[in-house]
Amino acid sequence: MVLIGELSRRTGVSARLLRYYEEQELLHSERDANGYRSYTEDAPERVAVIRELLEAGLPTKAIRELMPCSTSDGLKHCERSRTVLNVGLDRLDEQIAELAKKRSLLAGQVKTALSRPFDPDPDRV
Repeated sequence: MVLIGELSRRTGVSARLLRYYEEQELLHSERDANGYRSYTEDAPERVAVIRELLEAGLPTKAIRELMPCSTSDGLKHCERSRTVLNVGLDRLDEQIAELAKKRSLLAGQVKTALSRPFDPDPDRV
């Protein structure tokens, strides 16, 4: 068993964030007789999976759905994991399309601004 401080040191994740992962049902601990949180030996790998999925843009709700598919070797591919991951990819594709649209609009403004000479007259509106 691994105590929260040791898990924090091994993963680089703060104890506060580890407790948050527990609140979100992403990580589970047991309480020792003295009340300390203790985690299984595979907890560092589980935290690594959580961090990777968060970095990939998945919300904690989606990660919670994936955690039953998680093993020490990564995610098992099952219908649940495929569905959750595909929804995540679709959401990212939508965000990318929206950002591309915004970039195009802003680039058009830059092009327009560069084609007009700057008038330093502060009275001009």
